[in-house]
Amino acid sequence: MLIDGYDTLLLDLDGVVYLGRHAVPGARQALEEAQGKGIRLAYVTNNASRTPAAIAAHLRELGVPATAADVVTSAQAAARLVAERVAPGAAVLVVGGSGLRMAVRDRGLRPVSTATESPVAVVQGIAPGLSYGLLSEGALAVRQGALFVASNGDSTMPTGRGELPGNGAMVRVIAAATGVEPVYAGKPDPPLHRESMIRTGARRPLVVGDRLDTDIEGASNAGVESLLVLTGVATPLDVLTAAPRHRPTYLAEDLGALLQPYPEVREGACGGWRATWRDGVLRLEGEGARIDGLRAACDAAWTAAGEGQVEEDAVKEVLERIG
Repeated sequence: MLIDGYDTLLLDLDGVVYLGRHAVPGARQALEEAQGKGIRLAYVTNNASRTPAAIAAHLRELGVPATAADVVTSAQAAARLVAERVAPGAAVLVVGGSGLRMAVRDRGLRPVSTATESPVAVVQGIAPGLSYGLLSEGALAVRQGALFVASNGDSTMPTGRGELPGNGAMVRVIAAATGVEPVYAGKPDPPLHRESMIRTGARRPLVVGDRLDTDIEGASNAGVESLLVLTGVATPLDVLTAAPRHRPTYLAEDLGALLQPYPEVREGACGGWRATWRDGVLRLEGEGARIDGLRAACDAAWTAAGEGQVEEDAVKEVLERIG
């Protein structure tokens, strides 16, 4: 099975385990079976708005096995990053929700809400109803010299209604107003994966995600292997045209692939498919499961691109073939 040889799954949430209030079909069963085989499940999320306990409760409502200790958030990574740079008990202005405030407090720091309290750092994370007033206080504090840390730089976040603005979009308000770029704690930057490794004690983790620019790049930055599932943001076009740092170790339709043998992909061939690069165009021949055709096509495209990326026009025939 694909999970053989791994001790921990570092699972993204949005687009992998659930979409909004609903579980991704088959996710619960796959995770229960993986856990039953002795694999540790760690839910690693760039979303800093909720506490680990609230996230774990949501997962249990969906039937997914989880405790607060199984959840690692970018809020926790951001709080550790700040705590390592400032004095214990220092005032930190939190531009975000309860998850971020609690993470800051748990690190022995003092969350505040205004620049008049002379915070030594500003920590920003996405939260419903994030106000202009709080963003303004963050900008004032950064202008006064406070360290600026962002939980993550995701420009969007997937929901059941579609992609909504993420923390990366909101961070631009303070960054544009001050001319100061934040230090990022979340994926793809190293702090969140570092936090995950510390909390889980993982020795051979597998990162599982749905985004190339956060989950997969984050795994590449951490030097660990990754699985991309197509239940969230990434599309077949995205994967075919991926840059080296965005190329996953494995590619699957959903989490069910964790409990199945992973097919050999070699020289543009997988299952009943073979992909070839001819006259600057990627061609795909054969038949079988769609995902095997995509695996074969990616192997051929990535080999042809080397350290670069193939153009969209070069893969249109493949996309038409696999749908």
